[in-house]
Amino acid sequence: MRRDELTKRFRDLHVPGDPLVMPNPWDIGSAKVMAGLGARALATTSSGHGFTLGLADGGQITREIALRHAADICAAVDVPVNGDFENGFGDSPDTVAETVRLAAEAGLAGVSIEDTMMPSKGSYSFDLALARIEAAVATAREVDIVLTARADGWLMQSYDQAEALRRCIAFAQAGADVIYAPLVDADTTRALADTGTPVNLLAAGEMRDLTAEQMGALGVSRISIGGGLARVTQQILLGGTRAMLERGDFTVLKGAASVVEVEALLNR
Repeated sequence: MRRDELTKRFRDLHVPGDPLVMPNPWDIGSAKVMAGLGARALATTSSGHGFTLGLADGGQITREIALRHAADICAAVDVPVNGDFENGFGDSPDTVAETVRLAAEAGLAGVSIEDTMMPSKGSYSFDLALARIEAAVATAREVDIVLTARADGWLMQSYDQAEALRRCIAFAQAGADVIYAPLVDADTTRALADTGTPVNLLAAGEMRDLTAEQMGALGVSRISIGGGLARVTQQILLGGTRAMLERGDFTVLKGAASVVEVEALLNR
Protein backbone atom coordinates (compact mmCIF):
# COMPACT_ATOMS: atom_id res chain seq x y z
CA MET A 1 0.00 0.00 0.00
CA ARG A 2 1.26 3.50 -0.82
CA ARG A 3 2.43 5.69 2.06
CA ASP A 4 -0.23 8.34 1.39
CA GLU A 5 -2.91 5.67 1.73
CA LEU A 6 -1.36 4.41 4.97
CA THR A 7 -1.21 7.97 6.30
CA LYS A 8 -4.89 8.54 5.53
CA ARG A 9 -5.77 5.24 7.19
CA PHE A 10 -3.71 6.23 10.23
CA ARG A 11 -5.50 9.59 10.55
CA ASP A 12 -8.89 7.92 10.26
CA LEU A 13 -8.06 5.45 13.04
CA HIS A 14 -7.88 8.27 15.61
CA VAL A 15 -11.42 8.35 17.01
CA PRO A 16 -12.02 10.02 20.39
CA GLY A 17 -13.63 7.55 22.76
CA ASP A 18 -12.90 4.57 20.51
CA PRO A 19 -9.12 4.47 20.73
CA LEU A 20 -6.76 2.74 18.36
CA VAL A 21 -4.65 0.19 20.24
CA MET A 22 -1.18 0.70 18.77
CA PRO A 23 1.44 -1.82 20.04
CA ASN A 24 5.14 -0.97 19.89
CA PRO A 25 7.36 -3.63 18.28
CA TRP A 26 11.11 -3.50 18.75
CA ASP A 27 12.30 -5.45 15.70
CA ILE A 28 11.02 -6.87 12.41
CA GLY A 29 9.89 -10.15 13.97
CA SER A 30 7.82 -8.54 16.72
CA ALA A 31 6.33 -6.14 14.15
CA LYS A 32 5.26 -8.98 11.87
CA VAL A 33 3.77 -10.93 14.76
CA MET A 34 1.82 -7.93 16.06
CA ALA A 35 0.49 -7.09 12.61
CA GLY A 36 -0.33 -10.73 12.01
CA LEU A 37 -2.35 -10.82 15.22
CA GLY A 38 -4.49 -7.96 13.97
CA ALA A 39 -2.84 -4.71 15.05
CA ARG A 40 -4.24 -1.95 12.84
CA ALA A 41 -1.18 0.28 13.35
CA LEU A 42 2.21 -0.01 15.02
CA ALA A 43 4.79 2.33 16.50
CA THR A 44 8.50 1.97 17.02
CA THR A 45 9.90 2.24 20.54
CA SER A 46 13.23 3.92 21.17
CA SER A 47 13.79 1.94 24.38
CA GLY A 48 12.88 -1.43 22.87
CA HIS A 49 14.90 -0.80 19.72
CA GLY A 50 17.83 0.50 21.74
CA PHE A 51 17.93 -2.73 23.76
CA THR A 52 18.35 -4.79 20.57
CA LEU A 53 21.47 -2.73 19.86
CA GLY A 54 22.81 -2.87 23.40
CA LEU A 55 21.98 0.80 23.98
CA ALA A 56 20.09 2.53 26.78
CA ASP A 57 17.10 4.73 26.00
CA GLY A 58 17.39 8.49 25.81
CA GLY A 59 19.55 9.96 23.08
CA GLN A 60 21.91 7.09 22.30
CA ILE A 61 20.31 6.10 18.99
CA THR A 62 21.27 8.34 16.09
CA ARG A 63 18.85 9.67 13.52
CA GLU A 64 20.37 7.46 10.82
CA ILE A 65 19.92 4.33 12.93
CA ALA A 66 16.34 5.24 13.84
CA LEU A 67 15.46 5.96 10.21
CA ARG A 68 16.92 2.65 9.02
CA HIS A 69 15.02 0.77 11.73
CA ALA A 70 11.77 2.57 10.87
CA ALA A 71 12.18 1.82 7.18
CA ASP A 72 12.75 -1.87 7.96
CA ILE A 73 9.56 -2.02 10.06
CA CYS A 74 7.54 -0.21 7.40
CA ALA A 75 8.76 -2.61 4.72
CA ALA A 76 7.86 -5.65 6.83
CA VAL A 77 4.18 -4.86 7.50
CA ASP A 78 1.18 -3.53 5.61
CA VAL A 79 -0.21 -1.31 8.40
CA PRO A 80 0.61 2.32 9.26
CA VAL A 81 3.70 2.78 11.41
CA ASN A 82 4.45 5.70 13.74
CA GLY A 83 8.07 6.53 14.49
CA ASP A 84 9.29 7.25 18.03
CA PHE A 85 11.90 9.83 17.09
CA GLU A 86 12.62 11.09 20.60
CA ASN A 87 13.44 14.83 20.50
CA GLY A 88 13.86 14.91 16.73
CA PHE A 89 17.59 14.23 17.08
CA GLY A 90 18.58 17.83 17.64
CA ASP A 91 17.71 20.99 19.52
CA SER A 92 16.90 23.42 16.73
CA PRO A 93 13.52 23.75 14.99
CA ASP A 94 15.28 23.31 11.63
CA THR A 95 16.74 19.97 12.72
CA VAL A 96 13.35 18.78 13.92
CA ALA A 97 11.76 19.82 10.62
CA GLU A 98 14.38 17.86 8.68
CA THR A 99 13.77 14.82 10.88
CA VAL A 100 10.05 14.97 10.08
CA ARG A 101 10.82 15.13 6.36
CA LEU A 102 13.17 12.15 6.58
CA ALA A 103 10.58 10.20 8.60
CA ALA A 104 8.13 10.50 5.72
CA GLU A 105 10.80 9.42 3.25
CA ALA A 106 11.41 6.32 5.38
CA GLY A 107 7.80 5.28 4.83
CA LEU A 108 6.32 6.26 8.19
CA ALA A 109 2.69 7.32 8.42
CA GLY A 110 3.34 9.19 11.66
CA VAL A 111 6.17 10.58 13.75
CA SER A 112 6.40 11.62 17.41
CA ILE A 113 8.55 14.51 18.65
CA GLU A 114 9.09 15.16 22.37
CA ASP A 115 10.36 18.14 24.34
CA THR A 116 13.20 16.45 26.25
CA MET A 117 16.75 17.78 25.89
CA MET A 118 18.59 14.59 25.04
CA PRO A 119 20.66 13.06 26.53
CA SER A 120 19.63 14.85 29.74
CA LYS A 121 16.23 14.43 31.36
CA GLY A 122 15.56 18.16 31.30
CA SER A 123 12.97 19.82 29.09
CA TYR A 124 13.26 22.61 26.55
CA SER A 125 11.84 25.96 27.57
CA PHE A 126 8.19 26.48 26.67
CA ASP A 127 9.03 28.90 23.85
CA LEU A 128 11.65 26.65 22.26
CA ALA A 129 9.47 23.55 22.66
CA LEU A 130 6.64 25.33 20.86
CA ALA A 131 8.93 26.65 18.10
CA ARG A 132 10.18 23.11 17.50
CA ILE A 133 6.62 21.79 17.14
CA GLU A 134 5.64 24.69 14.88
CA ALA A 135 8.52 23.79 12.56
CA ALA A 136 7.57 20.12 12.72
CA VAL A 137 3.94 20.90 11.88
CA ALA A 138 4.90 23.00 8.86
CA THR A 139 6.99 20.16 7.42
CA ALA A 140 4.42 17.52 8.35
CA ARG A 141 1.87 19.39 6.24
CA GLU A 142 4.25 19.47 3.31
CA VAL A 143 5.10 15.76 3.37
CA ASP A 144 1.73 14.48 4.66
CA ILE A 145 2.64 12.69 7.86
CA VAL A 146 0.73 12.50 11.16
CA LEU A 147 2.61 14.56 13.74
CA THR A 148 2.39 13.65 17.42
CA ALA A 149 3.66 16.36 19.78
CA ARG A 150 4.81 15.03 23.13
CA ALA A 151 5.13 16.86 26.46
CA ASP A 152 7.39 14.50 28.40
CA GLY A 153 8.27 16.68 31.37
CA TRP A 154 5.91 14.92 33.77
CA LEU A 155 7.41 11.57 32.77
CA MET A 156 10.91 12.99 33.28
CA GLN A 157 9.86 14.92 36.42
CA SER A 158 11.13 18.20 34.99
CA TYR A 159 7.73 19.95 35.21
CA ASP A 160 4.26 19.26 36.60
CA GLN A 161 1.05 18.05 34.98
CA ALA A 162 -0.29 21.58 34.66
CA GLU A 163 2.70 22.48 32.52
CA ALA A 164 2.26 19.30 30.47
CA LEU A 165 -1.32 20.36 29.78
CA ARG A 166 -0.26 23.93 28.94
CA ARG A 167 2.30 22.68 26.47
CA CYS A 168 -0.05 20.20 24.82
CA ILE A 169 -2.72 22.89 24.40
CA ALA A 170 -0.12 25.09 22.70
CA PHE A 171 1.01 22.19 20.51
CA ALA A 172 -2.60 21.52 19.51
CA GLN A 173 -3.14 25.18 18.66
CA ALA A 174 0.04 25.05 16.55
CA GLY A 175 -1.53 22.29 14.46
CA ALA A 176 -0.20 19.03 15.92
CA ASP A 177 -2.31 16.10 14.75
CA VAL A 178 -2.01 14.24 18.08
CA ILE A 179 -0.94 15.37 21.56
CA TYR A 180 0.69 13.12 24.14
CA ALA A 181 1.74 13.63 27.76
CA PRO A 182 2.96 10.28 29.13
CA LEU A 183 1.82 9.16 32.59
CA VAL A 184 -0.47 12.09 33.40
CA ASP A 185 -3.51 11.19 35.50
CA ALA A 186 -7.12 10.71 34.43
CA ASP A 187 -8.16 14.32 35.09
CA THR A 188 -5.33 15.72 32.99
CA THR A 189 -6.06 13.15 30.28
CA ARG A 190 -9.68 14.35 30.12
CA ALA A 191 -8.47 17.94 29.90
CA LEU A 192 -6.20 16.99 27.00
CA ALA A 193 -9.13 15.36 25.22
CA ASP A 194 -11.18 18.53 25.74
CA THR A 195 -8.85 20.34 23.33
CA GLY A 196 -10.51 18.46 20.47
CA THR A 197 -7.15 17.24 19.21
CA PRO A 198 -6.65 13.44 19.29
CA VAL A 199 -4.82 12.26 22.41
CA ASN A 200 -2.40 9.36 22.77
CA LEU A 201 -2.45 7.57 26.12
CA LEU A 202 0.46 5.46 27.35
CA ALA A 203 -0.67 2.17 28.92
CA ALA A 204 1.75 2.43 31.83
CA GLY A 205 1.61 3.21 35.52
CA GLU A 206 -1.93 3.31 36.91
CA MET A 207 -3.37 3.25 33.39
CA ARG A 208 -2.34 -0.41 33.02
CA ASP A 209 -5.23 -1.34 35.29
CA LEU A 210 -7.78 0.06 32.82
CA THR A 211 -9.21 -1.70 29.78
CA ALA A 212 -9.08 -0.09 26.36
CA GLU A 213 -12.78 0.72 26.74
CA GLN A 214 -12.15 2.45 30.07
CA MET A 215 -9.27 4.42 28.57
CA GLY A 216 -11.55 5.42 25.74
CA ALA A 217 -14.04 6.78 28.27
CA LEU A 218 -11.38 9.39 29.13
CA GLY A 219 -11.72 10.68 25.56
CA VAL A 220 -8.44 9.41 24.15
CA SER A 221 -8.02 8.45 20.51
CA ARG A 222 -4.97 6.17 20.68
CA ILE A 223 -3.31 3.82 23.16
CA SER A 224 0.37 2.93 22.89
CA ILE A 225 2.55 0.78 25.13
CA GLY A 226 5.98 2.31 24.55
CA GLY A 227 8.67 -0.14 25.61
CA GLY A 228 6.23 -1.95 27.91
CA LEU A 229 5.98 -5.28 26.13
CA ALA A 230 9.69 -5.20 25.32
CA ARG A 231 10.35 -4.76 29.05
CA VAL A 232 8.10 -7.74 29.86
CA THR A 233 10.14 -9.80 27.41
CA GLN A 234 13.33 -8.55 29.05
CA GLN A 235 12.00 -9.60 32.47
CA ILE A 236 11.54 -13.15 31.19
CA LEU A 237 15.11 -12.99 29.89
CA LEU A 238 16.39 -11.81 33.27
CA GLY A 239 14.41 -14.25 35.40
CA GLY A 240 14.92 -17.23 33.14
CA THR A 241 18.64 -16.71 32.73
CA ARG A 242 19.15 -16.22 36.46
CA ALA A 243 17.24 -19.42 37.20
CA MET A 244 19.40 -21.39 34.77
CA LEU A 245 22.73 -19.97 35.90
CA GLU A 246 22.10 -19.75 39.65
CA ARG A 247 19.87 -22.78 40.32
CA GLY A 248 20.18 -24.95 37.23
CA ASP A 249 16.42 -24.45 36.74
CA PHE A 250 15.20 -24.62 33.13
CA THR A 251 11.45 -24.71 33.78
CA VAL A 252 11.02 -21.20 32.32
CA LEU A 253 11.42 -22.85 28.92
CA LYS A 254 8.09 -24.63 29.41
CA GLY A 255 6.41 -21.31 28.66
CA ALA A 256 7.86 -21.03 25.17
CA ALA A 257 5.69 -19.81 22.30
CA SER A 258 4.56 -22.29 19.69
CA VAL A 259 7.06 -22.46 16.83
CA VAL A 260 4.25 -23.29 14.46
CA GLU A 261 2.16 -20.27 15.48
CA VAL A 262 5.06 -17.81 15.38
CA GLU A 263 6.35 -19.02 12.03
CA ALA A 264 2.83 -18.85 10.59
CA LEU A 265 2.62 -15.22 11.63
CA LEU A 266 6.09 -14.46 10.25
CA ASN A 267 5.16 -16.03 6.92
CA ARG A 268 1.80 -14.27 6.48
